[in-house]
Amino acid sequence: MNIIIIEDEKPAARLLQRKVEKLGFQINTLLHSVEESIHWFNSNPHPDLIFLDIQLSDGLSFEIFEMIDIKSAVIFTTAYDEYALRAFKLNSIDYLLKPIDEEDLETAINKFKARNATAPNLSLDFEMIKKMLVNPAEKNYKKRFTIKMGQQLKMVNIDEVECFFSENKGTYLHTFENRDYLLDITLEQLETELDPKDFYRVSRKFIVPMKGIREIQVHSNSRLKVMLPTYKDDEVIVARERVNDFKEWLG
Repeated sequence: MNIIIIEDEKPAARLLQRKVEKLGFQINTLLHSVEESIHWFNSNPHPDLIFLDIQLSDGLSFEIFEMIDIKSAVIFTTAYDEYALRAFKLNSIDYLLKPIDEEDLETAINKFKARNATAPNLSLDFEMIKKMLVNPAEKNYKKRFTIKMGQQLKMVNIDEVECFFSENKGTYLHTFENRDYLLDITLEQLETELDPKDFYRVSRKFIVPMKGIREIQVHSNSRLKVMLPTYKDDEVIVARERVNDFKEWLG
């Protein structure tokens, strides 16, 4: 059986590879971006099974399916919330929530083997899944944060947020009052809880709100630099692969 992994983070891809190979399956191909994946599919026979991360370094993995007619079976590896997972259930697609449990992984592969034996040419509606994940109509986005400060709890409303950033393995909320608060959540998890109309992840380190952008400057290597009202600890740079999407988000 020919299996490939398309995963944003290289360490995560290698970890999943080890877990799959521990079950007796060989994986020779690890891909990490939309562009790399499209090039690979144009040059190689399509695999029987793809382990697919949704958010890749240069966009959503669904963009691969917009360019390439892929017939492979898919097992998603995702950190998306339970509402979004309805999309997978509706389309009879297996999914694994990160961090991936080895028993769940084995169960998913066994489900694929059983399904492939009875319905090897199952057609999947990736466009419908994309719409449910990117524009979930019933999604309730974060309105405020409850932050523990010693023996007290502080409420910070979403409209007080100037940016979110990661530093030293921690995730912080920075307010327009120039205060930082440590959150008990990763940027990846936080990204799924923020309204995408109002917030954009410009890089691995920063998520910024539309209302927090004071100025945008052209930066080196086709990147952009975002100027915020009070945050000055580090440069807020829009990653090169996100520039076009960022401009579309700005409208």
